[in-house]
Amino acid sequence: MSAPATDNYITHARGLRSWLFTLDHKRIALLYMMSIGAAFLLGGVMALLVRTELLTPGKTIMTANQYNNVFTLHGAIMIFLFIIPSIPAIFGNFLVPVMLGVKDLAFPRMNLASYYLYIIGALFAVTAIGHGGVDTGWTFYTPYSTTTSANVIAMTMGAFILGMSSIFTGINFIVTIHKFRPPGMTWFKMPLFLWALYATSIIQVVATPVLGITLLLLIAERITGVGFFDPNLGGDPLLFQHFFWFYSHPAVYIMILPGMGIVSEIIPVFSRKPIFGYKAIAYSSVGIALLGFLVWGHHMFVSGQSTLANMIFSFLTYFVAIPSAVKVFNWLATMYKGAISLDTPMLYALSFILLFGIGGLTGLPLGFSATDIQLHDTYYVIGHFHYVVAPGTIFALFAGIYYWFPKVTGRLMNEFWGKVHFALSLVFMNLVFMPMFIQGLEGMHRRMYDGGATYAAGPDVAYGLSLALKLNVGISHAAWLLGLAQVPFIVNFFWSLYRGKRVESDNPWQATTLEWATPTPPPHGNFLEEPVVCRGPYEYVPDASGRDFQPQNEPGTAPARQPAPALTPQTQPA
Repeated sequence: MSAPATDNYITHARGLRSWLFTLDHKRIALLYMMSIGAAFLLGGVMALLVRTELLTPGKTIMTANQYNNVFTLHGAIMIFLFIIPSIPAIFGNFLVPVMLGVKDLAFPRMNLASYYLYIIGALFAVTAIGHGGVDTGWTFYTPYSTTTSANVIAMTMGAFILGMSSIFTGINFIVTIHKFRPPGMTWFKMPLFLWALYATSIIQVVATPVLGITLLLLIAERITGVGFFDPNLGGDPLLFQHFFWFYSHPAVYIMILPGMGIVSEIIPVFSRKPIFGYKAIAYSSVGIALLGFLVWGHHMFVSGQSTLANMIFSFLTYFVAIPSAVKVFNWLATMYKGAISLDTPMLYALSFILLFGIGGLTGLPLGFSATDIQLHDTYYVIGHFHYVVAPGTIFALFAGIYYWFPKVTGRLMNEFWGKVHFALSLVFMNLVFMPMFIQGLEGMHRRMYDGGATYAAGPDVAYGLSLALKLNVGISHAAWLLGLAQVPFIVNFFWSLYRGKRVESDNPWQATTLEWATPTPPPHGNFLEEPVVCRGPYEYVPDASGRDFQPQNEPGTAPARQPAPALTPQTQPA
């Protein structure tokens, strides 16, 4: 059994100051993990409060105005403080330099600044919670957001600062990937997780300033009374929608592309095969990033757009599904005739494919104006959106945690409790969001305070009311069970952190990418010697039977399952 390196990134320097002012990308990743985890907990509590209120008709635990505040905060916290920054800030920060074989990101001080900008933005959001709340919904639609007495300025300023943090992170990743690749690592020898983060960074750098300027204009309108979006002041509320969705639809890919990158790393490792269609997956990541900027108008089919504009945006919406389908088919082809091992990371990766497929397919009716007009602003949209970003992104995040936990800590998470966590999460996640499609098809509008309120007039009102009530009761109970299902993960995580089984090698999964060639946990400078890449990231060869795929072996080593050499023999770390 190999013992952890005596001087790793955790033990390199001690004391609170060494963490608060660290420039080590790995420590900054852990700081992000703690902060984003707290945001996830807060946003989850808000979600449970929403579902509790919808448990019965009329008032359950809060008034209508309190309900509006709670679901706004749930959306804003989950989007801006959790889902958007989670995978890039945690796994991106930790893994980009290690996967590239370099000591750190291009701009370590900018990296630390991005973390403190995240904290400042979060403090503004907390200020909004404690001083008046926000009742606009996470989209901050005008003219209501410019006229309400709620504390919109604090929340939008928080989102603006969080956007700056996102831009800093994106710039750092782009420059590092462009300029700091080691000798031998061409663009098409990079791990696919880096391609996903590269595409994500393009969106962050290009789209986020549009949101920032839009939020500043909203703040300026509230403070000065200059009309940008309020029609009573000579403004145009549709202008806000165009600006907002020009950012927010690409932001969906900021949420999902890093998750796709994680799945692209896990599938070949637990299938014991090289990834199928490497270049197609790499190009599809960039294609999603670019095409995502052209489809914002499908959020505005009911805003009075011309028929021609609706047709163009509808066509582009269906077209952007092609790169995502390319990824799914290549993942399935990678698993075909592979020696699949159903460890916890692989289970989450497989469920990601299933749940993202449901999210994508249920989005097709929303991309066609004739059906979107009927489904717009109903619970169908909530179900579709959450299947994309909640089971999708969050399950990919869990897959990454279970997969890279040994490299980060030098210990393994408990496999039994990992599978218990997976099974409970999968069941209750579907029980929460699948019924929302039925509610939407029945015409139930979202953002309704009263779960049993009448939402249509006609002979089917009684049936609609009864169905809405029954489904809301079931969804609310499932939501609480889903929250309780995270307890095994939390206990498993912290127990494994201190008492988990130590890894027996630096590469417990027999993976083939460069981060597994470092000591475990990695040292302060990541590599003991500068690596020279001599192969692609997913090179496997068949064993003697020709069926079970094994990694290549370095000359002179035993024929056990070992990764293909990522480094030249003379620079292989001890």
